Amino acid sequence: MCQIETGQVQYDNYEGRWGDPTQLDRFLQGYAVEAAKQEARRQGYSVTEQPLADGSVRLTVQVGG
Repeated sequence: MCQIETGQVQYDNYEGRWGDPTQLDRFLQGYAVEAAKQEARRQGYSVTEQPLADGSVRLTVQVGG
């Protein structure tokens, strides 16, 4: 279920029968990274993205100059 007004998403994957929950985690991480980069750039900041060995992502936001 998606609440458009709040951006909240709820789901039930029926204990993994609808797919691997880690795929949803990867999607959510990608969405969060892109949202953070977009907001930083909107405010005029420079952003770099570095994928890490454990699958996480490091974002560096340069503020000021």
